[in-house]
Amino acid sequence: MRRTASLLFLCSMLAAATVNAGETFKISSTDVQDNQSLKPPQVFKGFGCDGGNRSPQMQWSGAPAGTKSFAVTMYDPDAPTGSGWWHWIVYNLPASVNGLGADAGQPGKLPLEAKHGRNDYGRFDFGGACPPPGDKPHRYILTVHALRVEQLDVPNDASAALIGYMLNANRLGSATLTATYGR
Repeated sequence: MRRTASLLFLCSMLAAATVNAGETFKISSTDVQDNQSLKPPQVFKGFGCDGGNRSPQMQWSGAPAGTKSFAVTMYDPDAPTGSGWWHWIVYNLPASVNGLGADAGQPGKLPLEAKHGRNDYGRFDFGGACPPPGDKPHRYILTVHALRVEQLDVPNDASAALIGYMLNANRLGSATLTATYGR
């Protein structure tokens, strides 16, 4: 047990060492605040929800050394599916990009090199929060992933699971905001 704890500590220290000196990889947003409820613009329009279905503005800084691209995801681990719900998947964002404007989740609004993955609504765009009525508030984890590759080698219609696998295999670091929403 002590050896496992020491190994985990060493791994966490090595991971922290990949971040630029004196700077921590972080994400911030004018639209989504950590541990706060999502606002109507980030709620889905459909499935009984009547929100704006707008992806949030965000920016990030302090990416780990060696970052060659970024990906952005929004995931609800509390969805009653047995596997959560992918609301937004963006990948192949160039390393020179350090943020996305509000509504970048709509088709044609990403930098040219970037791609939308298929979300669990079956669409290639942002799909806002829409938990079942009466459920406790769900968590919505907005994550920017710093990757060691310029592009993910996945088909255009790749599943969220395949893209997630490739993100995990190529991640140098990540930064998250976790919001909630219930109805």
